[in-house]
Amino acid sequence: MEYWVGFILCSVAIVISGSRLSRYGDIIAELSGIGRAWIGLILMAGITSLPELVTGISSVAIVGAVDIALGDIMGSCVYNLFILAIMDMMNRERPLFYRAFSGHLLSAGIGVILIGMVLTSILLTPYMPEVWHVGIYTPVIIVTYIIGIRAVYYYEKGTITDYVEESVVKLRVERLSYRGVTLKRAVTLYTVHAMVIVVAAVLLPYVAERLAVQTGLGSTFMGSVFVAMTTSLPEVVVSISAVKIGARDMAISNMLGSNMFNIVIVAVDDLFYTEGAILSHVSATHLTTGLMAIIMTGVVIIGLTYPPKRKIFRVGVDSIVLIFFWMLNLYILYLTRGVK
Repeated sequence: MEYWVGFILCSVAIVISGSRLSRYGDIIAELSGIGRAWIGLILMAGITSLPELVTGISSVAIVGAVDIALGDIMGSCVYNLFILAIMDMMNRERPLFYRAFSGHLLSAGIGVILIGMVLTSILLTPYMPEVWHVGIYTPVIIVTYIIGIRAVYYYEKGTITDYVEESVVKLRVERLSYRGVTLKRAVTLYTVHAMVIVVAAVLLPYVAERLAVQTGLGSTFMGSVFVAMTTSLPEVVVSISAVKIGARDMAISNMLGSNMFNIVIVAVDDLFYTEGAILSHVSATHLTTGLMAIIMTGVVIIGLTYPPKRKIFRVGVDSIVLIFFWMLNLYILYLTRGVK
C-alpha cells in the first residue's frame, strides 16, 4: 500500500510542478524577449518533456530499471497521440486536423523514422556494435533528431513568424494573468518547480519497480502505462490549455514535437546506462508499443493530409481510430505483462 501512496505522491508532484513549470517557462520566454521566436516553442517542448528525461536517467543510472525507462518513453509516445483524440473532442467546431498547419506532417514523419530506429535496434540487438557501453544507434538517433529539427525549421522558415505571432495573439488573454510577475520571480519559481520534478522523477522509477514486483504487472507494463501517463501529464495540461484558447496548432506541435524529443531520451538513457547498450537489455514487448506509436502516427498523417470535415458524435473518424489503437495497446501490454 505504501508504494501506491508513494507513486501517487510522485505523480501529483510531477503534474502540479509540470504545469507550473510550463507556465513560468512561458513567462520567462515572454519577459526575456524570446517568447515571439521559434526558439521559444522549442524551449516549451523541452520543458514539458523534463519528467520523461529525469525519470529515464533515474531509471537506468540509479534503479537499473531499463524496462521502466523505455516503457516510459514508448508509452508516452502512444499516450501523446491518444491525447490528440481527446483534444479533438474539445475542439467542438471542426475536427482537430481540419486546416491544421502543414508543417505537422514533417514532424510526424520524422517521429516515425526515430521510433522505427529504436524498434529496428531492438530487433537487431545481436548484430548491433557497441562503443564502450553505448550502442551505435545512439549517435544515429541524436544526429537524425538534429537533422529533423533543422529540416522542420527551414520548412517553416517562411511561415513560422506568422505562426508564432498568431499563437502569441491567441495566448495573450491567458498572459494577462502574468502581469505583476517579475522575471526574477519567474526564474525563482521555475527553478523551484524544476527541482520538485527532478526529485519526484528520481523517486518514481524506484516506486514503480517495487509496484511492478508487488502487483505482478511487470516493469514493462508499469513503465508503458502508469509511469508514461504520469510523465506525459504536463504536456497534456499545456496542450489542452492551448486548445481551449484556440491555439490548436501549438497543441498539435507540442505533442508531435514531444514524441521526437522522447526518442532522443533513449539515446540519453543509453549514455547513462553502464551495463551495456540499453536496447540489448530491454523486453521485446516494447516492440508492440513502438509499433502502435508508428500506426497511430500514420493515422495522424492521414488525418492531416485528408482531414474529415465533420464529426461523428463530436469525434472525428481519425480520433476514433487513435482511441481504438491506444486501447488495443493497453490490452496487448496486459496480456504480455510477464513476457521478457
